[in-house]
Amino acid sequence: MNGTVLRTRDLSIGYRRARKAPVVIAGDLNFSLRPGELVCLLGPNGAGKSTLMRTLARLQPSLSGQIWLDERPLDDLRPGQLARRLSIVLTDRVDVGAMSGYGLVSLGRHPYTGWTGTMSEQDQQIVQWALHAVRANDLSDRLTAEMSDGERQKVLIARALAQQPRVMLLDEPTAFLDLPRRVEVMDLLRQLASENSQAILLSTHDLDLALRNADRLWLLSADGELFDGAPEDLILNGAFERVFSAEGVTFDRERGSFHTRQEACGRLRLEGDGVAAFWTRRALERIGYAVEREGENGASSSYPSNLNPPQSVNGAVTVRKRDGGLIYMLEIEGREETFATLNALTTYLRRGGAGGESDAKVDEDLYARR
Repeated sequence: MNGTVLRTRDLSIGYRRARKAPVVIAGDLNFSLRPGELVCLLGPNGAGKSTLMRTLARLQPSLSGQIWLDERPLDDLRPGQLARRLSIVLTDRVDVGAMSGYGLVSLGRHPYTGWTGTMSEQDQQIVQWALHAVRANDLSDRLTAEMSDGERQKVLIARALAQQPRVMLLDEPTAFLDLPRRVEVMDLLRQLASENSQAILLSTHDLDLALRNADRLWLLSADGELFDGAPEDLILNGAFERVFSAEGVTFDRERGSFHTRQEACGRLRLEGDGVAAFWTRRALERIGYAVEREGENGASSSYPSNLNPPQSVNGAVTVRKRDGGLIYMLEIEGREETFATLNALTTYLRRGGAGGESDAKVDEDLYARR
């Protein structure tokens, strides 16, 4: 990862207007991309993430400042030279008609084939390599119109990869994908950056995946300030709170997620271990309870929470294994109840006990028939 492949100095981005002052979205931007890194660009809506991506790809001019690609001024590169060094995948859905996956990826070789568009044997091998690299060999003969969003996105990434660029830019590549495909695409991009020594910059709204996969984050605030650093550093130094600050919403540094700040409706002590206890705590917090864990020698301590809890404990929930499954035992206000599912437990608590009993009975009947 030595050196930089793309860097800027005092870059200002925005839009020019005829006979009016330009609209400046962000200014004095100084950053760099290094080979082998996956960098995620995050920020609130309207902060200028897409504008920055388009400016770096020379799809729209900068307002001022300088951009270097491979130590050459970006504006000095001819279109063919730029296409051999940089590729981009935009958010917009691409309508390529009756084109196969192989045909779409082949477009990535256009900077190398000349005006005839005839591919050499080496070009064909690179197309096959790109399809294989994104795990899309089975999509080679499939028409793009018959592909799912996730399949089409992988083929578009393969097209960008077939250009053999030093830098790949992707504007919200997971925007139309379901959760498993988002995880797959992020893992794929991280692997491509590492194995091919490419600098990959992608914009995203998926905070959790960015925190788990990015080597660095660029946080672009609504007022145009850019924070650059490792995800953990930007959490610890408070950059996330500054960039995503909003009334009533806080960033939880211990969980790496955003929450609304609210008063807890009660406090419960949780007894249990492992995955079941983790999800029981999540369920209780979701309906507004602050949760304590049972510690050593009977001492209790609070889990990190976005809730302002009352001082006294209202009751206890115990998670136990029974007949290969789980049961949830609740002690609250002198009553003891047992539930077969978290749905029954949380419904009982939400409705103050009375309305949740029928749901609990249905769940227990289902449990008994398992």
